[in-house]
Amino acid sequence: MADDVGSRTNAKSMSIIVTKGTLDWAYPPFILSTTAAAMGVDVSMFFTFYGLPLLKKKLDLQISPLGKPDMAMPMMGMHMKMPNLLAALPGVNAASTTMMKNLIKKKGVASIEDLRDAAVESEVRMIGCQMTLDLFEFDRKDMIEGIEIGGAATYMETAINSEINLFI
Repeated sequence: MADDVGSRTNAKSMSIIVTKGTLDWAYPPFILSTTAAAMGVDVSMFFTFYGLPLLKKKLDLQISPLGKPDMAMPMMGMHMKMPNLLAALPGVNAASTTMMKNLIKKKGVASIEDLRDAAVESEVRMIGCQMTLDLFEFDRKDMIEGIEIGGAATYMETAINSEINLFI
């Protein structure tokens, strides 16, 4: 008997810790959260440390190939990897970011802003870490509307009651 997605019992809740805020690391938590929400799963996202800036109203996401030897970009009909030494040169992050944003646009992939808006519309619970807000001296007024601010206990309370817990 074929397994049908509609016949599966979905988990009732999922929590995601979002710890990274680069362009490439922003995609997994937003794609997974919006997909789960569309499948009827209650989703909570806890944004801490470098993931917290993903809740800022104005995003300026970058990508760095430094330390990512597996990062291969489609160029000139092949996949080219950038040596770490080259990635350390000035301007490489900006060039890599431009290349990735152009590829995202060319392939019709939703922007992080669009995915974040979809998460808000899907009633994904987004919690910004109070300690990180204080530590990095972020201002609450620079964050998007509709988020909560909480600490580790807020996350733990959610995680303990979630069937799925992800660390991204």
